[in-house]
Amino acid sequence: MSREQAACISVRGVTRKFGDKEVLHGITLTVRSGEIFGLLGPSGSGKTTLVKMLAGIDKATGGEIDVLGIRMPKLQMLSRIGYMAQSDALYAELTARENLAFFGSLYGLRGGRLKTRMREAMELVDLTAHLNRPVSAYSGGMKRRLSLAIALLHEPEVLILDEPTVGIDPVLRKSIWDELESLSRRGTTVIVTTHVMDEAGKCHRLGMLRGGRLIAEGTPEELKAASGAASIEEAFLHYGGVRA
Repeated sequence: MSREQAACISVRGVTRKFGDKEVLHGITLTVRSGEIFGLLGPSGSGKTTLVKMLAGIDKATGGEIDVLGIRMPKLQMLSRIGYMAQSDALYAELTARENLAFFGSLYGLRGGRLKTRMREAMELVDLTAHLNRPVSAYSGGMKRRLSLAIALLHEPEVLILDEPTVGIDPVLRKSIWDELESLSRRGTTVIVTTHVMDEAGKCHRLGMLRGGRLIAEGTPEELKAASGAASIEEAFLHYGGVRA
């Protein structure tokens, strides 16, 4: 990952308050075009709040966020960003095919192009055999996989995934990461939130969050070297002020 690559996402001094409670405190970071950037942190660290603002679903209380050179939030960015939420936003009474067709139409996909992308996305998440089943009959893991297929449907320039592999078996998890790496090589910028350390190690760079603050940023190797840690988990504990 070249240091000279252009910034795809710029976050500058971002805060977020809910009432009197500030849940993000002056976050500043840069995500480069075509990289896989991981946001690593425990539950409640602010990862989901931050990615919602990157996706344009929520608005910062203070600071600025630019995605692909556009100040967020901006409705026109819908077609350029793929977002997979932590909780599945699916229509349970519809089939998977109907869900894909609905979301595809929101992204401006039509006709043969929509059918092709539906097939390709469902093949990736290994759900082709279940296209015509109602989502209400899907297991939790199947719903996660369908949510990922929907996020990938319109081949977005920026893909934002909030805990994408929760409830997914190891074999499929590997195939999903293989696809994320392939997308990155083709120029897609991928942001992944996770609390799984082996997934964090697959990212090109990481931002470590704790208590709504960015406590460290760098490649997995840089973070381990700077903290004298043998693993990402040890590095995270070091930066968080916790002694292993």
